[in-house]
Amino acid sequence: MTEPTAPNGHLTAEAGGTKVQSLPITAPSPASKPNPEVPLTDAQKAKYAEVLASVATWKSIPASTIRTAPQADLTDHERMWLTRDCLLRYLRATKWNTAQALKRLQSTLSWRREYGADTFTADYISVENETGKQFQLGFDNEARPCLYLNPGNQNTKLSPRQNHSFCYMLDRIVELMPPGVEKSCLLINFKGAASGTVPSLAQAREALGMLQNHNPERLGKALISELPWYVSTFFKLISPFIDPVTRDKMRFNEDLKQFVPAEQLLDQYGGQVKFEYDHSVYWPAWTEECRKRREAYRERWEQGGKMLGEYEAYLRGGDHPSLRQETEAGQNGVAPPQGESAVDA
Repeated sequence: MTEPTAPNGHLTAEAGGTKVQSLPITAPSPASKPNPEVPLTDAQKAKYAEVLASVATWKSIPASTIRTAPQADLTDHERMWLTRDCLLRYLRATKWNTAQALKRLQSTLSWRREYGADTFTADYISVENETGKQFQLGFDNEARPCLYLNPGNQNTKLSPRQNHSFCYMLDRIVELMPPGVEKSCLLINFKGAASGTVPSLAQAREALGMLQNHNPERLGKALISELPWYVSTFFKLISPFIDPVTRDKMRFNEDLKQFVPAEQLLDQYGGQVKFEYDHSVYWPAWTEECRKRREAYRERWEQGGKMLGEYEAYLRGGDHPSLRQETEAGQNGVAPPQGESAVDA
């Protein structure tokens, strides 16, 4: 027997008199609050303006990360990615070194082209998630989307698609971030993970590269639990490849109720959510939610004039004005470069 729960409209099933949730949680708990934005100093505003002015001159970028790669025109999708918040994330990741920030921004765009990140579809990734190996459910105390990773549910043989699926999930998690949120929370549980299901060292290094090099300042917390001895050894092997910033965000075998509201945390971690992963129910609903968020984000970008350096809070449907509205009102401390800020407006 199935019925929707009243508060959230999530599909549930009766199991021994207990309602078991099957659909995703699409909004944070009212108790979750995004961290307030830290105002930029005058020096930081100047560095941001320098990066924005440089990015505004980009007409093309290398088609791959190979040094001799040919140039290819910058697409609208790539321009949309170059938000104010994105530029600031790369500046923070490089300790406000403008040259390094620009180099890494271009490198990520070229890497995404080379890796095919924007070509992965829900149908292509679906098989990797049939057993609940990866799924998003709920939000942490800072309203950051929670991505559950369960290596013990490994269901496919070693292939590039395994890491493609992680890239795909990271991108979808970004789409689900509420206004004012730019980080995620990873909950990694190794229960039932046999030595053959633990990622290889090469896979781990590739996944770390996605997080550290191409999603800088995107990780809020990595909550890791139930590690068998061989996984502890695995972490020792990959430790040299984990940068200090990422390592500082890792927590091992801690009480997850410290980080995620009980009403949005799985009961196996001490929360109140009784969840059963049913791929045939969850996957279509979750991918549709992501699609709707993705389309609304793009529509707002287009309505705002396709501006480089747009505000993500506006793009995510928050009450922040668009960059064009703010610029026209004369309120923005860093005006976009004349003649370069609006693309095909």
